[in-house]
Amino acid sequence: MSRASTISIQDARAAMPVLRISDLVVSYDGMPVVHGVDLDVGAGEVVALVGESGSGKTTTAQSVIGLLPGNGRVESGRIELNGEDVSRWPDRRFDAIRGSVVSLIPQDPGTSLNPARSIGSQISEIFRLHGRRDRKGIRAEVIALLDHVGLSRPELRYRQYPHELSGGMRQRVLIAVALALVIADEPTSALDVTVQKRILDLIDELRAEYGTSVLFVTHDLAVAADRADRIVVLKGGRVQEQGSVATLLSAPSDAYTQRLLADAPPLSAPAVRPAPMPVGSWCTGKR
Repeated sequence: MSRASTISIQDARAAMPVLRISDLVVSYDGMPVVHGVDLDVGAGEVVALVGESGSGKTTTAQSVIGLLPGNGRVESGRIELNGEDVSRWPDRRFDAIRGSVVSLIPQDPGTSLNPARSIGSQISEIFRLHGRRDRKGIRAEVIALLDHVGLSRPELRYRQYPHELSGGMRQRVLIAVALALVIADEPTSALDVTVQKRILDLIDELRAEYGTSVLFVTHDLAVAADRADRIVVLKGGRVQEQGSVATLLSAPSDAYTQRLLADAPPLSAPAVRPAPMPVGSWCTGKR
């Protein structure tokens, strides 16, 4: 293969979305609740999935990581992670990529951490699931991760249990294991305003440092406008419109989006319409 061909293949891979959802249909007990959703998340990009309760945001996000409830089913469409269709993967295959390729930061971190196991053992297990066997090395790396996400006294946090940490600290624990693609499902809804900002800032820092891509699920259009590059608006399981933050806020074409904007008066002021954040480089999973 020529050098030119090699470069063109590398360029194509770099341009490929980290996540591509095409014509996704999801049902509960046979009743469709997500109808033909299409969206992409590029390398280092933050895409906000916005809509009211029941719009299909969380169902779409859960489909990406294989965490639909037992009565949920992907009926049709494709979910591609780094070009590979994962829409019909069994749970055991998802186990191989959760935490290393795709991670979920849920609304309530307390429900995602095992109360009977220490923080250190839970994060260490992710390393072991991906083939790491050096216990001392894993412990050192986990402590370094806890320190990196801003947890004070990381050696102590390693030994502590979830109930000994605040809500914001538990969110930082979950962020510590996020790598290439982060799905943030209302990650700050249970936190006070000050802690919300710290958590959102931390996600931004990880994106800038590692090229992490983010699918940010939220009902809060103001937060989406402040943190995202692009916004996808959902209603009744259908995409109403999508586009860059600047375009969507200045000239929304759909009546539902217009209503969401009208319900968030501060967004009408030009000062709160940030320019899209710069796209970082793609992270292969190396820290």
